[in-house]
Amino acid sequence: MDGMRHSLFLSLRLIGVCIIFLTCARPVLATEATWPVPPSRLSLPTPYGTLDIKTSGYIYESHLTLDGVDLEPKIEGLLNITYAFSISKAKAFMALVSIGTGNNACPVSYRWVTIHKGGYKVSPAFGSCSNQIRVSARGRIFTLATPNSQKPDKTDIYVYDGKSIKHRRP
Repeated sequence: MDGMRHSLFLSLRLIGVCIIFLTCARPVLATEATWPVPPSRLSLPTPYGTLDIKTSGYIYESHLTLDGVDLEPKIEGLLNITYAFSISKAKAFMALVSIGTGNNACPVSYRWVTIHKGGYKVSPAFGSCSNQIRVSARGRIFTLATPNSQKPDKTDIYVYDGKSIKHRRP
């Protein structure tokens, strides 16, 4: 009888450990499937110039340049060119740049950079302070989805049409 109780106790303990593991592991697996790791590049050559991230000795002092000249407004921080799109009808390229500031309250923001024959255009900074993003393009409309900073189970949508950014909240 004692051996049977010991076996039952071990079985219940194993079931408890499995339940704890599955409870903890499930959200992580769902998050990874929902929010892919964004690509990262330091340079984007286009027919209208090369968008580059010039690194610095201090990680948060990298800056964004077009053909070696700093963009205005100046974009500085821990930078990545995460997504790039060619817009054939507009004869332009769009690049999404992530900007890390080292600020724990809001560690990352984003800007769209449009590169065309006449120069470039930089969007205002936007985002929900998360590096988890999904990006899509349809024609000249670019969409970034990211978890809401106050309600991580909800999604903020940012839509850029080359002129302004519209934020759709959950």
